[in-house]
Amino acid sequence: MTRKTRQTILTHLALIIVCLLVMAPVLFALAKSTQTRAQVFHYPPILGPGTALVQNYTTAWNDFNLGLYMKNSLIIAGVVMLAKTVFSMLAGLGLVYFDFPLKNVIFYFILFTLMMPTEVMIVPLFNLVSDLGWGNSYAALTVPFLASATGVFLFRQHFSSIPPDLVDAARADGAGPMRFLWSILIPMSRNTIGALALIQFIYMWNQYIWPLVIIRENARQVVQVGLRSMTVVQDTTNWGVVMAGAIIAMLPPLIVFIVLHEQFTKGFALGQEK
Repeated sequence: MTRKTRQTILTHLALIIVCLLVMAPVLFALAKSTQTRAQVFHYPPILGPGTALVQNYTTAWNDFNLGLYMKNSLIIAGVVMLAKTVFSMLAGLGLVYFDFPLKNVIFYFILFTLMMPTEVMIVPLFNLVSDLGWGNSYAALTVPFLASATGVFLFRQHFSSIPPDLVDAARADGAGPMRFLWSILIPMSRNTIGALALIQFIYMWNQYIWPLVIIRENARQVVQVGLRSMTVVQDTTNWGVVMAGAIIAMLPPLIVFIVLHEQFTKGFALGQEK
């Protein structure tokens, strides 16, 4: 066995171990989601499948309104994902292809907002949303998130990497800004669009603090808060059912990731994307 072969084998073994360590919490949750309450607390721990798979998943879906919470999260994540992508493209278009006073200052101010944690804005945002009468509504969960500094940065950097000759050719053909965006920039930006869409979908799907603060009715509540409520309904939490709910809640972002993973991987190679 050559030295190169040994290095290759060791590298693959190390990568397999790292992957197993990363997957360990999910595999643990998957195993516990099939176990009864007694099996969950059994000592030594049972790491294999249990006997309550159908019961736990059925209980999580039917008894805890998980379907309703997931529908709300899908609506919110879908609206924000679409709006953020569109607004970020338009902002990137303006910052790259238009000249106006203080353009760089505005861009740096947008980047500055990335350093402001969401928790700092919760109290004033709560007061503003309440004054507008948006409490317990989809508007309260979507409108504050429709703009994205990260998205503006991604599209600004990506559009800056596109050869200027394309702009001159489009102007010579009489294409306006929106035609240039639709016919040239969007086809060349599929990877960046996919990467941003994936990031924003998962970000909104995982929202917890803001929905917990602003929403008081279960009819508008999101899945992460719904999962939390599964742990406080009974005196003794049935962790098998909770884990089953967590596994079900993982499926939509997992599906979106599988669909967009290639665009996500390529979307950050901004300087090399063709």
